[in-house]
Amino acid sequence: MSFKSFKIGKYTIEKPIIQGGMGVGISWDQLAGNVSLEGGLGVISAVGTGVYKNRAYAEKTVGKEKRPLDAINFYSYSALKKIFENARKICGNKPLAVNILYAQNDYNRVVADACKAGADIIITGAGLPLTMPEAAKDYPDVALVPIVSTAKALRILCRRWKKTHNRLPDAVIVEGPLSGGHQGFKYEECFLPENQLENILPPVVEEAKNWGSMPIIAAGGVWNHNDIQKMLELGASAVQMGTRFIGTIECDVSDVMKQMLVEAKEEEIKLFKSPVGYPARGIKSQLHRDIEKGTAPKVACISNCVAPCNRGEEAKVVGYCIADRLTDAYDGIAETGLFFTGSNGYKLNEIITVKELMDKLMNGE
Repeated sequence: MSFKSFKIGKYTIEKPIIQGGMGVGISWDQLAGNVSLEGGLGVISAVGTGVYKNRAYAEKTVGKEKRPLDAINFYSYSALKKIFENARKICGNKPLAVNILYAQNDYNRVVADACKAGADIIITGAGLPLTMPEAAKDYPDVALVPIVSTAKALRILCRRWKKTHNRLPDAVIVEGPLSGGHQGFKYEECFLPENQLENILPPVVEEAKNWGSMPIIAAGGVWNHNDIQKMLELGASAVQMGTRFIGTIECDVSDVMKQMLVEAKEEEIKLFKSPVGYPARGIKSQLHRDIEKGTAPKVACISNCVAPCNRGEEAKVVGYCIADRLTDAYDGIAETGLFFTGSNGYKLNEIITVKELMDKLMNGE
């Protein structure tokens, strides 16, 4: 089957490939800009923009590491605006999206910030974004794309959006439990056959028909041309892929993280507890060994990044601050960094350009 373009709201995406929004600093201007340039949809992560380019845009920082102080600095508007400006220099007027976590603090403010900064499309997961239309109400041209894990979740969301704002999603991402980072299922649910992407996708495709013709995007464990083809045959209009794009020269994260993935073994990729309240998938690294030994860096909530963490209380329970440890991964500190990856991350064995990767995904090499 041939891969076709598709539309999200008023925006046409030439190739049915969305690059997953990955923070802190994995997908910023260079990666997202180049994916959009090559005809996919580049997605800028709004997480931790205050650590962009050596914290140059955070007005208030703490300590020698210059950790951004509070959510207003961790989710920095001036940094997000600069990231969009740089991405636009690469991709021009091609569509650009932003990923904003529903679980984060200042969600409504960051949605408005992203719209002002130039986002064409907003993607939100990490919770069911029932109030997403309210956050973007002043920007009717910006397309809204929630992430769900079940047909029931889509039904609840569509009912709420229709009732409160007479609006429906412009597209929907269905994410299975093989993705990197935070999952939409409890730990034990991630392993059930009925929750795997190939089984949750068709019911969501059917549910979407009750609400119009919104495109469905499959995510979580999609790795190559054949996987894309399989998802399109199951009714998806496109796929979202995150981990595969970490293995690109243009990916914004440190070379240390890229090398961690290249060297990772299958048995080292695990689901871990997270301060966000959802299980999260990543590489078992020195950080996790230190947590087990009780020698991990002390938790001190500086950035106040996600609401479920309750100002560091949940971080103390699981043994690490997610904002600080993801920042360390961005900075290339292997000893204390938190390195998220999808379940197929161990398959990554080379670092290539975004253009080369897009060609492989489209042509099946």
